[in-house]
Amino acid sequence: MTHPTSEGRPNQSGSVILREWNATRQAMKAQTGAVPVSEITRGTEAFGWITGMAGPGRAVTERSAMSVAAVYACVSLIGGAIASLVMGEYERNGADNMPVQSDLWYLFNEEMHPRWSAAVGWEYGVQSLLLHGDLFQRIHRVTRYSSAIESFEPLHPLCVNPMRYGERMVYSVWDPVTGQVEYIDQDDIIHVPGPGFDGYRGLSQIRHVLRLPVSASIAAGELSEGILNDGLRPDLVLKTSTKLDEAKINKLRNQWLEKYSGLRNSAAPVVLDGDMDIKQISMSASDAQLLENRKLTADDICGIFGVMPYMIGRPEKTTTLGSSVEQFGISFVKYTLQRHIVKIEQEANRKVIRSPTKFVRYDVSSLERGDTSARFTAYRTAAGRAGEPGFMTVNEIRRKENLPPVPDGDQLFKGTNDAAKPNPPAAE
Repeated sequence: MTHPTSEGRPNQSGSVILREWNATRQAMKAQTGAVPVSEITRGTEAFGWITGMAGPGRAVTERSAMSVAAVYACVSLIGGAIASLVMGEYERNGADNMPVQSDLWYLFNEEMHPRWSAAVGWEYGVQSLLLHGDLFQRIHRVTRYSSAIESFEPLHPLCVNPMRYGERMVYSVWDPVTGQVEYIDQDDIIHVPGPGFDGYRGLSQIRHVLRLPVSASIAAGELSEGILNDGLRPDLVLKTSTKLDEAKINKLRNQWLEKYSGLRNSAAPVVLDGDMDIKQISMSASDAQLLENRKLTADDICGIFGVMPYMIGRPEKTTTLGSSVEQFGISFVKYTLQRHIVKIEQEANRKVIRSPTKFVRYDVSSLERGDTSARFTAYRTAAGRAGEPGFMTVNEIRRKENLPPVPDGDQLFKGTNDAAKPNPPAAE
């Protein structure tokens, strides 16, 4: 729909709803005014949004959180797992769900945008979901009036601001390259929020649950680095009953720094003369239990992301969820990935597919796949054996292993009756 402008030409810049909403918002902003910089103080929401600090402590940002090994391992593990899954389109045919040839398959699984491959785009979106609490992707259509989709553009959560207009959502998207702000209707934004969704956004993990573990991990890392740089020597004080003037104190301090400070001099023995004594005034690495504290912090981070510690290279942490590769994969899908992929599937169905008879679904069989022996034993049962009818054909099994079909491989084994008859003379 177009509306004439004052010059008699059609104006096609956005929909009627978005233009009305934008005019109302600009009027409200003119009445309320902006928040003065002087009011952005520690403890306010604006201060926490800008610095990543919700209270006292170190600023936790996306980059500082990813500098912690446990956070990086968990985020890359979950993001890489979801990015490796294939999203297929299916059609409901009575009680059966049949796969269909979809024009969206290439966008979902190969190239979602001219600047983004599908795997990189999904991994980036999952990272945004795990750290900022929201996954955003803009749906680009062929034209404003077409339902055909040409690409999905991943968006950084801090560049998107969800707002409500009546019963619908409107998203303001800031382009960091051009500095322009564009308002987009909810039907053209894929929005997957995390836990704590309040109708606008999910809770930001780096501002809430990750703030303390990441800050503690960074502090422990800085302390460990300082101890190593000082040659593993704790802070010491020299005591003597003899009165020393300032010149002697400075000379002694400089000699100590020259002879005993730094990693190169960490093994040098300390030599004291006269009645001078040495006393430790700080805890050593052992006393501070740095290794134990860092392990506990890593366990907390694994619990936040729902990742078993053994999956990020911590074999000392055992699990009771199984002992085989297949059982590990099933537990990872069930308890870690399922919470994310279900929301992604539902958002794609309601914003992209928009059909009661069609839907998209991730194929997680690659993650739940067992070892070679377990797979071949299952295939033997699926193909059928003497007295047991099969439920998969030979070609269906070969397709699972990415093998080409064979002639007469589409016949389903029904049991003993169609088994090959033994040749009595040959048997003798």
